[in-house]
Amino acid sequence: MVKPLTFKGDKKAPKKRKRTTEDDDAPASKQLIPADAPPDDDENWVSADAIEDIAGPVLLVLPTEPASCLAVDQFGKVFSSKIENMVEKEPSTAEPHDVRQVWVSQRIVGTEASFTFKGHHGKYLGCDQYGLLSSTREAVSQEETFKCVASSEKTGHFDLQTSRAKYLSVDSDKDPPEIRGDADEAGETTTLRIRMQARFKPKHKVEKAEKVRAKISRKELEDEVGRRLEDEEVKKLKKARREGNYHEAMLDVKVKGKHDKFA
Repeated sequence: MVKPLTFKGDKKAPKKRKRTTEDDDAPASKQLIPADAPPDDDENWVSADAIEDIAGPVLLVLPTEPASCLAVDQFGKVFSSKIENMVEKEPSTAEPHDVRQVWVSQRIVGTEASFTFKGHHGKYLGCDQYGLLSSTREAVSQEETFKCVASSEKTGHFDLQTSRAKYLSVDSDKDPPEIRGDADEAGETTTLRIRMQARFKPKHKVEKAEKVRAKISRKELEDEVGRRLEDEEVKKLKKARREGNYHEAMLDVKVKGKHDKFA
């Protein structure tokens, strides 16, 4: 199930849950969430480092000053929109504050670097033969496909190439900045930064899986071993859960316990 987009400052609705007899009998302290509980970072926005990272909702950050991004209104008009959510005005920390700034990226099956970008209104970003951008079509044709090219000049930056081998570029001298898709070569005016939700980034998924594997209490470990554990043994077993050799480490700890018992 796809989660709805959320922005900084939005109030989160409380999760509904059924009341049970067990909940009623439980002490109040057990019904509270610890103040130091780690936050769920799935909804954070991070930078795509490689083409393989790009997936799901994205923010296409333009090379403008002040920082802006590619946006679309309900009528399909594409325009540059000022970015308000940044840490110390650094584009590498940009997050959307308006749904019009968000595009849902989708890799085209059978390709490594070709994508479509769907706006909030359900229509795809496109570029015509004159280099004019719009988002008015609900179906994908050649004009709605873009090739993402990693920049050779800036790490973690990309150029978007149209189906006519032209590049998306921005003219910052105009107010507001004008975005077109007819640049012949990649350069400073074509280089984009792509921000995305962390939960879609492969590296984040791996790190989260490792955290889940390592999340086991001391009591659970001691129950499985059948005795009290030393601090070093607990660290060893938790590390083994992260690295995938938990059963071997558990066997070693159990064997050590038997040797200590008969020593």
